[in-house]
Amino acid sequence: MSEQSPNPVARSSWLAAGGVAGAILASTCCVLPLALVTLGVSGAWIGNFTALEPFKPVFIAVAAVFIGLGFWQVYFRAKPKCEDGSYCARPQSALITQVALWFATTLVILAATIDWWAPFFY
Repeated sequence: MSEQSPNPVARSSWLAAGGVAGAILASTCCVLPLALVTLGVSGAWIGNFTALEPFKPVFIAVAAVFIGLGFWQVYFRAKPKCEDGSYCARPQSALITQVALWFATTLVILAATIDWWAPFFY
């Protein structure tokens, strides 16, 4: 008797959500304040985000693991065949998961490379 995960779509959604959460954490020290200032939001409290700078490599590593596992789950893992009466993934949920993974990937890349591109905004 082989054991399969109860719902691979739910697993990929959780991995995508973990990747997005990690990406947001990775970007809090640098990308988020820059985005807020660009949007016209200002205040002394924005400077408090820089306290998270020492943790940026950890946040990026955690986000990269979640994003990598999410991409593997969505694009490379064998899809189970749907049988009558079984749960089959809706294409819309897979699309949302893919968009979330690509969004998280973009945020992590922006956070990891901010030292190169941020000076263009000063």
